[in-house]
Amino acid sequence: MKINQVEELTGITKKNIRFYEEQKLISPQRNPANGYREYSMEDVKQLSRIKLFRKLGIPIESIRKMESGELQLDDCLFKKVHELKADIQSAQMMQKVCQEMLDQTTGFDKIDTDLYLAKIDQLEKGGTQFMDIEQHDKRPSIVAPVFFAGITILAVAAFILLLFYLNSLEPAPFGVIGFFVIAGLAVCVGVIIACRERIKEIKGGELDEARNY
Repeated sequence: MKINQVEELTGITKKNIRFYEEQKLISPQRNPANGYREYSMEDVKQLSRIKLFRKLGIPIESIRKMESGELQLDDCLFKKVHELKADIQSAQMMQKVCQEMLDQTTGFDKIDTDLYLAKIDQLEKGGTQFMDIEQHDKRPSIVAPVFFAGITILAVAAFILLLFYLNSLEPAPFGVIGFFVIAGLAVCVGVIIACRERIKEIKGGELDEARNY
């Protein structure tokens, strides 16, 4: 069956199905006549299992290990139950601290921060998981997209220069040279647009995070 049918049967988007294929969680056969993927009912069942476990927050690596037999279902679920219990306990303790602040504090500028931070520190030492602000409250880096965009543009520029150099040694038809130059410029424009959108996405993410507080 085609991916549209699988999407309808499982409720999993084509994008996610492709992702699970990339992760080697499913391996649909290809039709030798046209090269298209042909999904089987076993693929559909496997995708349903993946959907179930991902809904429960089971990591993809754990699903892969269960599929290969490296990890038993009982062990995976036991670990998840333990994690959920710990999360519930942490949430209850955070609720307790918030309720205490609600009952005892009359305003933002009157909060006894030293008192409550000391309580949180003590609770963390006892195993309660509060938000790790060092991991959450930091600016996403735009260095990587800018770096890779720059490398790509430099590579295209080098290719075009090499093309002109070779053309000076042995002239080629103008149409061929023009095609490669235009194609290279189109790649550069596409990379710049993609980089700009990624930077906007990162900065937009910062704004979205700020709106949560």
